Order: sequence, then C-alpha cells, then structure tokens
Amino acid sequence: MVNITHKNTSLRKAIATAVVSVSKQETIDAIQNKQIPKGDVFEFSRAAGLFAIKKTSDVIPDCHPLPVEYAAIRHTIDGLHILIEVEVHTIYRTGVEVEAMHGAAITALTIYDMLKPVDKNVEIGSIKLESKKGGKSDFKDQVSLRCAVIVCSDSVAAGSKQDKAGQAIIEKLGQYNLAAEHYEIIADEFVMIQEKVSQLVNEGFNLVLFTGGTGLSPRDVTPEAISPLLDREIPGIMEAARSYGQQRMPYAMLSRGVAGFIQDTLVITMPGSTRGAEETMDALFPYVLHIFRVAKGMQH
Repeated sequence: MVNITHKNTSLRKAIATAVVSVSKQETIDAIQNKQIPKGDVFEFSRAAGLFAIKKTSDVIPDCHPLPVEYAAIRHTIDGLHILIEVEVHTIYRTGVEVEAMHGAAITALTIYDMLKPVDKNVEIGSIKLESKKGGKSDFKDQVSLRCAVIVCSDSVAAGSKQDKAGQAIIEKLGQYNLAAEHYEIIADEFVMIQEKVSQLVNEGFNLVLFTGGTGLSPRDVTPEAISPLLDREIPGIMEAARSYGQQRMPYAMLSRGVAGFIQDTLVITMPGSTRGAEETMDALFPYVLHIFRVAKGMQH
C-alpha cells in the first residue's frame, strides 16, 4: 500500500452515486409497496452498502483500513431509475472516495439481485464519484510569496558538514509553487541570526524559514534570538508541528521552535535535522499559507 504516514489527519468526505434502471413500472410499484419476494429492497440494499463501505479495504488491496465516522445511503426513484447516493466521512490521513464508490456499487448490485426474479432487464448504470473534500488539495491557498531559507549551523557554515535540511525545505516549498528567493547558511550565533532576520524583514520577504538551532544544546540559540523580535507570536504553528512530530518521533517534544510575525514577515524556526525539517514542512504546509490570505483580508 502507498505510504500515508506523512499525511495529516483531517476530516474527509466523499459522495458517490449509482443508477439502477428497471424495465417496467410494475417493478417500481412492487418496490414501493414492498412486494419484492426477497424483501424490502431499499433496506436490504442499504444494509449491504453499509457493510461494503466498512469492508472496502478487505476486497481492494491498495485501500487502507480506516475509521468510518459516518455513512449514509439514500435512494430516490426517478421514473424507471433508482438513484443511489452514498456519503462517507472519516477523520483520517486518506480519503474515502473508494469507500463511497464501493458502497454505491454493492448497493446497486444488491438491488439488481433482489429484482432479477421479477424483472429480467434490470441494469446497473454509472457508478461515479460526485464530490470529495478534505486533504491537502482543499487547503492550497494560491499565494505569491517572497521566501527565504536560512540554515543556522556552525558545522555547515564551517564547511565540515553538508546542508541537507535547508535543501529539503526548498524542495518542499517547490511542491506548493514557492521558490526560495534567498538561501543562506550562517553560524548559529545570536547576533548574526538577529541581524539576518532583520535584514530579510527590511527587504520585504513574506516568509522566512530558519532551520537549526532549536535543540537543547547551549549552542542552539535560534529561538532565543528570534523570540524578542516577534511582534505577534503564533503558538499554534509550533504546537501543530510538535504534535505532528510527536506521533512519529518521541523526541519531537524537545524542539524549542517559535513562529510569528515581524511586521509583515512570517518567521518560522525548524529543527536542524533533515527528517525534523521535512516533518515540520509536512505538518504546516500548505495550511500555514492561509495565514497570508487572512492577513491580507485584515489589511483591507
């Protein structure tokens, strides 16, 4: 199965439909009057569809088992057509499109099975996904930002180590059509960090991402350097990052990262490890980009 461990848990919804067509009005009348020999067509097919939704991962190999938080199956009669609508919700890392479509398919097949003794020309029509919500695709705010990535590391600045965390951040930014207009490696020094962030704010950068200097070593001073410069701290950003990281690495709680605005520039500090930087990006993006839309709206 596809690896989804990097994804955020969020509310996801899907609606799928299917159509069952019969050949005569007598069949529809028998359904409505509950005169089909095998039983109540709508109730039996609804039960079958609910079972199918919950069992999707058992029959489709690449589907992940997931918690079904809500499922509804609705039938509507339109002439000689039975319209089936299946709605599924979950709070998980992957969507429920296939679950909804599987539910629609089995609901339709159950109706076919129940009607075939009385109507030899029953047909199952289109089974399709009508809508889906949730996941990163719903949270992609298209914004144009001037971005900077600053690596705070004595060893990388001295040339004894190669930067991987900063490059990982740049690559992640590219996934959201953002480019690092400024990329620089500096020593993890209090004054140098403050001078650099002040320079980038004055140059009009919208988003400045620092990687490194958020650990417990006495040499890690990035949070201490940036915190007093913040006009508006946004604790929720780091809370989200630590919560996400904690589910994957118990040491994530030790990160001392900070985030907030300095004038109109959003500054976020990230761990210096490549994995930590990648996980922080996965935790925050693209959701954090919405802050620029909100800030722009407040200015107007």
